[in-house]
Amino acid sequence: MERKNFLKTVAFVSLVPVLFLAACKETGKKEVDGEKKQTYTCPMHPQIVQDKPGTCPICGMDLVPFDKNNKEASLTLGESQMALANITTMVVGTGALSNFKQLNGRLATDPGKTAVISSRVPGRIEVLYVKETGVKVTKGQPLYKIYSEQLASLQQEYLLTVAQAKQFPDDERFRQIEKAARQKLVLYDQSDAQITQLVQSGKVSPYVTYPASESGIVSELTATEGQYVAEGGGVMRIEGYNQLWVEADVYPAEASAIHVGQQVKVIVSGWESEPQMMTVQFINPALQSGSQLMQMRGTISNPDNRWQPGQQVNVLLPINSKGNVMSLPVDAVIRDGKGAHVWIEKARGKFEPRMVRTGMENFDSVEITDGLKEGDTVVITGAYLLYSEYILKKGSDPMAGMPGM
Repeated sequence: MERKNFLKTVAFVSLVPVLFLAACKETGKKEVDGEKKQTYTCPMHPQIVQDKPGTCPICGMDLVPFDKNNKEASLTLGESQMALANITTMVVGTGALSNFKQLNGRLATDPGKTAVISSRVPGRIEVLYVKETGVKVTKGQPLYKIYSEQLASLQQEYLLTVAQAKQFPDDERFRQIEKAARQKLVLYDQSDAQITQLVQSGKVSPYVTYPASESGIVSELTATEGQYVAEGGGVMRIEGYNQLWVEADVYPAEASAIHVGQQVKVIVSGWESEPQMMTVQFINPALQSGSQLMQMRGTISNPDNRWQPGQQVNVLLPINSKGNVMSLPVDAVIRDGKGAHVWIEKARGKFEPRMVRTGMENFDSVEITDGLKEGDTVVITGAYLLYSEYILKKGSDPMAGMPGM
């Protein structure tokens, strides 16, 4: 019995090393298999990582595969991927940068381009050649015909003085009377051609047609056909839109930063890609009625009448300026809780993030005070897509582990 127990003990002891080595091999194999095992993460929440497909417990999105063992802090994209992501770059340099304050404004009709058509003689309007507002007229175009007994009397008087001057050519007094009668017709807006025609025909006509004195758009009609109008009575208003006022609201505390003759930038709503430069021409020293706002004004050209009075605009007032600074478009800088970073193109199609420190900023550009040097190639469009792609592929924030600035 003792011999049998002794043999069992010897056999067990001899098998222990074999079993131990087999167990080690199996464990090593599992570890290797574990290293090769695919992992998955949420595109919106990279902190969610698991070793099988599924959905994000936070947002419910499908998890996507990623390589958690690739620790290289860069992305490599092909030409087609770059084209789809609309990735463009620029080489960093230095230049001037201005900061702006935005003022709300509007376009208005320039009174200098407005003509009020009034009757030069008292009489009855026989024909209105323009019967509705919004019609475009050109200078010299007939606008209305008027019947005037007073004009007929003046024409008859002039014909008499002309006849007297011809009958007594050596009498200076008759020549002066003829000249005075002619001047009366001129004051009633009779042209030289009309007066010459009157003398040649010898016939009085109580009807006179008045042309447009300016080109523009008929904005108001104040008379109708058959209506009697007095001398100087309004008939219509013509507004020219080839130049418009820009009126902007200014708080009294901001008025000290504005002066007549200053250059400002005007952005018309819907035409943000075509900013206009304007010179400040007037600053109202009094507050607008019922408000605590002042008003500044300037003019801009309006080619092809593309803009209309009443349209909203933004006036960008420069309040600070720096020279010889390094700046980037605003969309090139990605900001998160860890700071700001940009994407640098190290080689064609290879991008890596870099922490930067920002300074002065306006609507279009941001100053880079640290993190870049002249000659760096920076992504200016598509930077956020690179940021998202990095999280998608790496499963971590590209700024994780980088020292703050």
